[in-house]
Amino acid sequence: MDLSIFPFCDTLEDEAVSFLKERSRFVKLPKKQILFMQGDFCDSVLFLIKGKVKLYLQTLDAEEITLYVLTPGEQCIVNTASLLSSSEATGTAVALEDIEGYMLAKNDVKKLIQMSPYYLEYIFSLYTLRMQDLAYLIEDIKFKRLDERLMQYLLKQATNLIFITHEELSSHLGSPRAVISRTLKELEKQKKLVLYRGSIKLLLD
Repeated sequence: MDLSIFPFCDTLEDEAVSFLKERSRFVKLPKKQILFMQGDFCDSVLFLIKGKVKLYLQTLDAEEITLYVLTPGEQCIVNTASLLSSSEATGTAVALEDIEGYMLAKNDVKKLIQMSPYYLEYIFSLYTLRMQDLAYLIEDIKFKRLDERLMQYLLKQATNLIFITHEELSSHLGSPRAVISRTLKELEKQKKLVLYRGSIKLLLD
């Protein structure tokens, strides 16, 4: 079991490391696999070591709002909160790529927290990080125009040719697909981008 990519790895007590190795199980899941649904009661926690997992909220009118994307070396706070509080998960988790990781059952997670103050500190740091992310998301949705948010999101990508659908953008930005499509067409008229089927090309100066 390789935990070297997790922030708590260097400080975790030997007893806790041994416990994790003994009690966790390795998992490999394919792209698009649902890990848990909004409303589920989580009975285990994933320590992600490869791939990406999207956490999203589904509104009453069936729109999707991406909360955050989990990357290797992270633990999902929605997953953890549901498990520790025995409450419904506030979002759905889906694999964006083939993923690998280790699963730890509910009672073992609780025992690990009691066993290791360093692991508990890591859990609190996750809450702080994700609360900041959600605060930024709410600020963007409430105060920024959609065209500004769209361009900001696209410019953050590593290339000027972005393979993404209008539906995926709708999920990421928390806005209806029809509104996303209309805004993209306006941006295309302004010669800021070119729309293709399944991709968008940015026209950078």
